[in-house]
Amino acid sequence: MRRIIIAGNWKMHKTQRESLEFLQGFLPHLEDTPEKREVVLCVPFTSLNFMSKNLHGSRVKLGAQNIHWAEEGAFTGEVSGAMLTEIGLNYVIVGHSERRQYFGETDDTVNKRLLAAQSHGLTPILCVGESKAQRDAGETEQVIFDQLKKGLVDVDQDNLVIAYEPIWAIGTGDTCEATEANRVIGLIRGQLTNKDVTIQYGGSVNPGNVDEIMAQSDIDGALVGGASLKADSFARLVNYQ
Repeated sequence: MRRIIIAGNWKMHKTQRESLEFLQGFLPHLEDTPEKREVVLCVPFTSLNFMSKNLHGSRVKLGAQNIHWAEEGAFTGEVSGAMLTEIGLNYVIVGHSERRQYFGETDDTVNKRLLAAQSHGLTPILCVGESKAQRDAGETEQVIFDQLKKGLVDVDQDNLVIAYEPIWAIGTGDTCEATEANRVIGLIRGQLTNKDVTIQYGGSVNPGNVDEIMAQSDIDGALVGGASLKADSFARLVNYQ
């Protein structure tokens, strides 16, 4: 059985006060969440220690939004695996579309980050996906297959989550038809040696479409941004029917 994982990526949102207010409104809703459904919050680096303390004893897993591959002396603004495991993290997002699009993240550096995460016992959430121009040119499959081929070199697929995150559907309000997202995720699964890898959909998942998305055969969860910022909205996502 593949794991079902609903993860919220807070990007650069929420002060510590706002984070605490979120937890106070959200955590009681977990009583209605099936035990086998995993819940993850990936928060900004500045909130990791605070959130680790406030999530202690809960069933919510904590994740970071990036990792550097250097063991010591990571560059300014980057965080090493040792720093993350010291806080007690479980997950880290790697290869997010915004880093690929705006910061020139390459498949080679994505691979280094994946290997660094796994070497420290973290489970990376690898984001893959195409831009609107690539989609319109009919290049979706080739772009994603290249990202997988280059990014997954020597990566342990038994300790991996993948998020199909079409760049054209991030923060735009647009989203794939559920059946199209399922088709692409099925193609991704076909490229993997481990067919039981959890593969999430990460493009504008919201309370209005989560039930249809999660009803698809190949979709194992969601990586959500804006929809996760309010306690009641995220509660609706983790408690989809």
